Amino acid sequence: LEMAADLLDNVMYEPEQFPGLIYRMQDPKTVMLVFSSGKIVCTGGKSANMVNEAVHNLFNVLDDYALFF
Repeated sequence: LEMAADLLDNVMYEPEQFPGLIYRMQDPKTVMLVFSSGKIVCTGGKSANMVNEAVHNLFNVLDDYALFF
C-alpha cells in the first residue's frame, strides 16, 4: 500500500489513522478503499455498472504500475 501511495495520484494513506489506502477516482466518481488483505470497498457508485467500471479501472491502474504481488 505504501508503494501505491507513492506512485498514484489522488491517494491518501496514513496507516496510523486508517488501515486502508483511500483512492479517489475521478471517472467514474467513486472512492476506493484498498486494504493490505486485498479487499476493496467501493463507495459512491450510483449503479452496479458504475462500481464494476470503477473496480475495472482500479485493476488497470494497479496493473500499469505492477502493484500486484
